Amino acid sequence: MQSTASVDSIAARAQHAQQAELADRIARLTPADGNHDTPVPKLFAFRSSARGPCTPSVYEPRLVFVAQGTKIVMLAGDTYRYDPLHFLVVSMPLPAASGVIEATPEKPYLALRLDIDLEEITSLLRDVEPPPAPAQVDRGLYAARADAQMLDAVLRLMRLLDSPRDVPVLAATMKREIYYRVLTGDLGHRLRDLAAAGSRPNRIAKAVAQLRDNYHQPLRIDELAHSVHMSVSSLHHQFKAATTMSPLQFQKQIRLHEARRLMLLEGLEANTAAHRVGYESPSQFSREYKRLFGAPPRSDIDQAREAGRA
Repeated sequence: MQSTASVDSIAARAQHAQQAELADRIARLTPADGNHDTPVPKLFAFRSSARGPCTPSVYEPRLVFVAQGTKIVMLAGDTYRYDPLHFLVVSMPLPAASGVIEATPEKPYLALRLDIDLEEITSLLRDVEPPPAPAQVDRGLYAARADAQMLDAVLRLMRLLDSPRDVPVLAATMKREIYYRVLTGDLGHRLRDLAAAGSRPNRIAKAVAQLRDNYHQPLRIDELAHSVHMSVSSLHHQFKAATTMSPLQFQKQIRLHEARRLMLLEGLEANTAAHRVGYESPSQFSREYKRLFGAPPRSDIDQAREAGRA
């Protein structure tokens, strides 16, 4: 009869083998640093050969599975670390800062990103035992432990890429299993609560979506609260619990990120981008932009373009 230590050792070796295979498969999909599409819809592979500073960005709902290296994401002073033992769950759009902290050219950071389909999550809830109604709203971003069952589900999805003709038929089923593992695993109640119609987290998610889609419009907090069937005070409290920001702060960050995208990718001047995202005062835009990105608009965009050329 095997001892507990022996069984644990076998399990650890098996999980290490899973991680090694996953890293090898991601490496083959990423010949250069950066994001790479895969034949599976909403599944992306990522490589980084060096550490980098934490940079602000908007995290859309996603799962991130790390095969090699380590990355952190910072949200209002809290730091979340994800590595081969922990995967990241982002359940609603969130402005945050992130950076790779463990990577070398010989052993790069390798990860998979699966964009979350909330309709699929909602559908799955019909087959998952419903949780009790949450007393409060949890943070819309967290890191959970990647167990052997989760790694096995992710690996089978990756192995499917060896048979391209099977992808259109089988990929959806395999992604559904991954969602199921998240929902029933460590901290899975957070994602279940979010997708449960009428729950407080679900109402906050709807408020976040409204602000995300209408960031250029003036914020009328009473109208936003009414649209999600909450009082103004409850909306403020629960919104901050989920995002670490007030609705106004959230809208401001979304505006600034969109303005940066417009300048960087579409070549707009700072004043034009500021007006496009809802700012009336160019000086206020410049002050708030520098506070978030660390440099005035023109300097920041010049630096970003130079880094891209390098």
